[in-house]
Amino acid sequence: MEQNDKWLAIDAERTRIADLYETLTDVERTYPSLCDGWTVHDVATHVALAPHVGVGTVLKAALRARGNFNRMVYDLTKRESARLSPPEVVELLRTAVGMRRLAPRQSLDNALMDVHVHAQDIAMPLGRRLPMPAEAAVASADHLWEIGFPFHARKRLAGHRLIATDADWRAGEGTEVRGPIQALVMLLAGRTATIPQLTGI
Repeated sequence: MEQNDKWLAIDAERTRIADLYETLTDVERTYPSLCDGWTVHDVATHVALAPHVGVGTVLKAALRARGNFNRMVYDLTKRESARLSPPEVVELLRTAVGMRRLAPRQSLDNALMDVHVHAQDIAMPLGRRLPMPAEAAVASADHLWEIGFPFHARKRLAGHRLIATDADWRAGEGTEVRGPIQALVMLLAGRTATIPQLTGI
């Protein structure tokens, strides 16, 4: 995907998350997401904050977390989730559409992957279908396979050859694991919810 196409895909996914989140009941927003320890509201808040959060806020959160990246993200999200109401989260998501700004130290490929994986983190536990666009899913799968931290997909899935059955994507060597590209992206991102959609694992 070209850079502009990635931005347009991010815009589209932010809009889809906002549209879905706006329709949820207060109870549904408290459901556990696919992110360990995060509710649906927490995940929506995390996605909404990404293009709005400043360097100062991140530095303060990093100091509170003593430099632990995962703890920083978790604590910052929980702090803001408790502060922001659902309408405010929706407004942040919609305001972000068209913005060409990344969170501090975030790459465009990471932003694309992040928004698509988190959309599923919200939708799947609620039984909602939010299909991941195939081209963006392939780009996200490539990114997840190439990076190490924080998912370490290549290490976790060593000894397996991943093959998408609905897109031109494959990676790794070993026992074949086949399934939809969306299910493979979620597996690469450390989620187990889509394993039933895969064969060979």
